[in-house]
Amino acid sequence: MKAGIVGANGYGGAELIRLLTNHPSVQVEMLISHTTQGEKVETLYPHLSGILEKPLEAFDADVLAERVDVVFFATPAGVSKELLPKCLKRGLTCIDLSGDFRLKDPSEYETWYHKAPAAAGQLADAVYGLPELNRRQIESAHFIANPGCYPTASLLGLAPALKDGALEKGSIIIDGKSGVSGSGRKAATGNLFSEVNESVKAYKLGTHQHTPEIEQEMAAISGYRQSITFTTHLIPMTRGLMCTIYANLAKGYSTREFIEMYRHFYKKSPFVRIRPLGTWPATKEVAGSNYCDIGLHVDGRTRRLTIVSVIDNVVKGAAGQAIQNLNMMQGWEETTGLRYTPIYP
Repeated sequence: MKAGIVGANGYGGAELIRLLTNHPSVQVEMLISHTTQGEKVETLYPHLSGILEKPLEAFDADVLAERVDVVFFATPAGVSKELLPKCLKRGLTCIDLSGDFRLKDPSEYETWYHKAPAAAGQLADAVYGLPELNRRQIESAHFIANPGCYPTASLLGLAPALKDGALEKGSIIIDGKSGVSGSGRKAATGNLFSEVNESVKAYKLGTHQHTPEIEQEMAAISGYRQSITFTTHLIPMTRGLMCTIYANLAKGYSTREFIEMYRHFYKKSPFVRIRPLGTWPATKEVAGSNYCDIGLHVDGRTRRLTIVSVIDNVVKGAAGQAIQNLNMMQGWEETTGLRYTPIYP
């Protein structure tokens, strides 16, 4: 297949380029950028010199339809809802890495993103692309809403326990921590080295736009809607995301029983790894890879489950998951082009 990347000048776009240039069945054909069109991608990202040397072009749906088969939208919120429908009308497969099509209720998007939502029909057509949970829908889809980074780690961490009914309703607390790349490649005071280094900062308390996405998909798993407490933190590192999740138990499971439950639930999911008893994952242990590592602990004293879920926010939280979705849509082995060992140390 030939691929186009809209928003190729951002971190998500650059990561798509890195992964797709090693994919045996995909060729990167077009790189699209509104703000840097006309520049060469190797000028923006010198690490791509001699690997992929292409100009950044203007968006034109007709040109895309002539030259590519699939379009990835690695754009800020509010952009893809204007551009992506033009590609769908021309029969292109579309995978959106922004949040424009994840929420099924248009009013929720308006409330949390503070922007006008996409058309309701388009929201209904988009398949939520979390491969481990929506495999059948993804395999027959032509339009994917790629999950957010925090929802990916949170939902993979919670899904087996929610499905089992093991958690007390309304008791879930998610403590999220992400590296600076999660906020994108833009000039912002809060992203400066002197602001981030040697500091940990909580942000968007009670207002993070990934909250309704997590609650929506939790409801799809459990069959009922519940509110969560979700707090995010900026950590002084480039890549990596950790969600430490706390929930009261509705059933008397031990840690060992939870580990067995999770291993059974994810036995056909090659990118989810459940840690052995007494061990918990670190972000460095998944860096540069498409893995989600999960550790579990039951506190018998408080009757509370603690889940530690880690991903690389740019790979499993964005570009890698988008490619995993494409693999499944095309009927390819889902690990194709993604068999990267995490970078360590």
